[in-house]
Amino acid sequence: MESEAERSPLGVFTCQLCALTAPYSYVGQKPPDTHSVILLEESYVMKDPFTSDKDRFLVLGSKCSLCSRLVCVGPECSLFYSKRFCLPCVQENMDAFPQEIRQDLEKRKAPSKRPASRPGSRT
Repeated sequence: MESEAERSPLGVFTCQLCALTAPYSYVGQKPPDTHSVILLEESYVMKDPFTSDKDRFLVLGSKCSLCSRLVCVGPECSLFYSKRFCLPCVQENMDAFPQEIRQDLEKRKAPSKRPASRPGSRT
């Protein structure tokens, strides 16, 4: 028998930065049908649509711990460093983050440096 969460979504998760939308079936730290999984933050979760395993799930996003904006877990929208932070809040409070986090954010901003293929060459 299907659980209530599998039959009908609770609502639709919408990232307030990139507008990603997806139906979620659970909000919290202990997704249903999972054994010993406890998330580090209150998250919006959906059943993994790519598998029939009941205990598989996808974390869609969470609220920013500073501004409470709902953001997805995508690297363009947020980062998790003991808590979830949206990138606008990270940018405003950059000095409060460790050097490693700042370096990681700088790498994300830098355009990829792939060598341009030469016209007419076949590889």
